[in-house]
Amino acid sequence: MLTVDPKEISTAHLHGLMLGAVQPRPIAFASTVDVDGNVNLSPYSFFNVFSANPPIMIFSSARRVRNNTVKHTLLNAQATQEVVINIVNYDIVQQMSLSSTEYDAGVDEFVKSGLTAVKSDLVQPPRVEESPAAFECKVKEIVELGQEGGAGNLIICEVVKVHIKDEVLTDDQKIDPFKIDTVARMGGNWYCRSKDAMFEVPKPLSSLGVGVDALPEHARNSHVLTGNDLGKLGNVERVPERDEVIAFAKAEQLPALSIEEKHNRAKEYIAAGQLMNAWNILLF
Repeated sequence: MLTVDPKEISTAHLHGLMLGAVQPRPIAFASTVDVDGNVNLSPYSFFNVFSANPPIMIFSSARRVRNNTVKHTLLNAQATQEVVINIVNYDIVQQMSLSSTEYDAGVDEFVKSGLTAVKSDLVQPPRVEESPAAFECKVKEIVELGQEGGAGNLIICEVVKVHIKDEVLTDDQKIDPFKIDTVARMGGNWYCRSKDAMFEVPKPLSSLGVGVDALPEHARNSHVLTGNDLGKLGNVERVPERDEVIAFAKAEQLPALSIEEKHNRAKEYIAAGQLMNAWNILLF
């Protein structure tokens, strides 16, 4: 295992390790204006939602590692206290990447990237017409985390208007994760496309799952059952009673099974979504 003291490696190396491990990261495609009205558009992958009431999004504009300079987005947010956070989908990922080029101040990345600026309702920065969702924001606070290269500046944004394209919505006005087709940032030059990587995990039961600790020890220490298998078994509402196990064994005409055979059969039931049958096998 690589064990690192952050103070003993270069900032660039540490930056790469952190971004290579903390992934995928959503992308805030931030549009801002300076005091003269010049537009800037730039992506940031230090970004997420942090509150719904009030609606808060935060992204970080870090100081450049190589020369300790700050980005136009940060300067604009400090000067005008407004930003639009546009969401990036697969259709615009190449244009988003192009906009991250370090053009001189006053150069409009909308023009350079070929994206379309649309007038916002409540703030001065325009939103990206091609984006599937956009959030007009007022800047509540900017938290400086340091003054050396690589130091972040948390731009805390309160959402004042939301725009969602109809084509990514379901009939009940929720966002369809397949239709919105977002992309996320990985390490290095890598991105991922959400709809190609999605899988569903049911939320834990509101009535409380029994937990992995309710399983017999041989199951908890199994070399066949994975942690995901155990997690599914621990999310059932109750453990089968002894008479249920006996009835199941009779109905299935189960022979005497070795521990490994029990685990293999249980794994098959888990894969089929038959969790109580898996429990019965393990308790048999």
